[in-house]
Amino acid sequence: MKRGPAIRNIIIPGFRFAGISAGIKKSGNRDLALIYSESPAVTAGLFTTNRIKAAPVKLAIKNLSSKKAQAIIINSGNANACTGEKGMKAALEVISGTAHELGISPGLVYSSSTGIIGRPFPADTIKKALPGLIRKLNRLSLKHTASAIMTTDTFAKISFRQVEIAGKKGTIAGIAKGAGMICPHMATMLCFIVTDIAINPHALDPALREAANRSFNMLSVDNDMSTNDTIMMMANGHLNNPLITKSSPYYTNFKRALNEITYDLARMIAEDGEGATKLIEVVVKGARSSSDAGKIALSIANSMLVKTAVYGRDPNWGRIMAAIGYSGVSVKENKIDISINKVKLVSKGMGTTREKAARNALSSKTVIITIDLGTGKENARALTCDLTEGYIKINAHYGT
Repeated sequence: MKRGPAIRNIIIPGFRFAGISAGIKKSGNRDLALIYSESPAVTAGLFTTNRIKAAPVKLAIKNLSSKKAQAIIINSGNANACTGEKGMKAALEVISGTAHELGISPGLVYSSSTGIIGRPFPADTIKKALPGLIRKLNRLSLKHTASAIMTTDTFAKISFRQVEIAGKKGTIAGIAKGAGMICPHMATMLCFIVTDIAINPHALDPALREAANRSFNMLSVDNDMSTNDTIMMMANGHLNNPLITKSSPYYTNFKRALNEITYDLARMIAEDGEGATKLIEVVVKGARSSSDAGKIALSIANSMLVKTAVYGRDPNWGRIMAAIGYSGVSVKENKIDISINKVKLVSKGMGTTREKAARNALSSKTVIITIDLGTGKENARALTCDLTEGYIKINAHYGT
């Protein structure tokens, strides 16, 4: 069993959370969660780019034009994807039931689901559990919400930062789930972020997109994409700070904190990759453009041969060089340096014969592969994990 970072009790003014076992999962583990704001919150969201989308994703995309939300109900154990009109009706019933129990407009409630695709959605089970879920709402229950959205995750994923805004200290906190079906361009994951900071929706949306592009869209476990990927962020303004806009002097600090939170969560997802024993961070420097650097970083992170080499402590740098070459980026072979945990394996495109030292470096639980292309000043980084027999065992029987 992997262990994530110790989880502290985090309070975000104006928000309450809950996570319970509703009986969706046979294991009896928590499987139903609720995030509730005491007032309507400015909201932004990003969703899977898979052309096949789950019912709650379709509804969220449609409703998010209001840029407002007050509650998000999340279940694990059933994806409510490829369930046709019945699945759409079931999602609407859960939204309506949640709104009724909370005494708010259904237009302010969003649903999100994760789990096995194609199974009938247990709307009646969820509706029956709603009163108990709402009774459990508490300012200190974010950790229960984080555990209730897990599927094959082995630990709950939470990150937070405090940001000073006009002499007041605001809080941004995020939770995420994900361990398999993780592919860039909205990794297979759910992520929910809340803050008491007041921010204009036209500033929140680009901030969230930038954070996702630097973290979740630079993350890969198995290069497989889900139907349910969702990131949603709610800002309820309870800090009563001057409203942050894109021209606000506090916008940069807000974005920096958000970027750090999403990268923390992406890193935890990579660390918790199904069957993984090592976290891999790919750092590309010296590129002509940040786009070039990102393409190369993801090409390496997605390489099954690189991932298996890291698992076997095999310093086969030729696999890394090959991934650079097929990335689609124009490079100069005789300028490329490659290092693993600061052991330089390649200098100016040629091997340094330091394989023994690199093999020792690969025994670390965190492996940093650094590429210097030597052709510019731009950089990027990607996150992944090693590929092991454990991944096969988990996914060979996931649906059964």
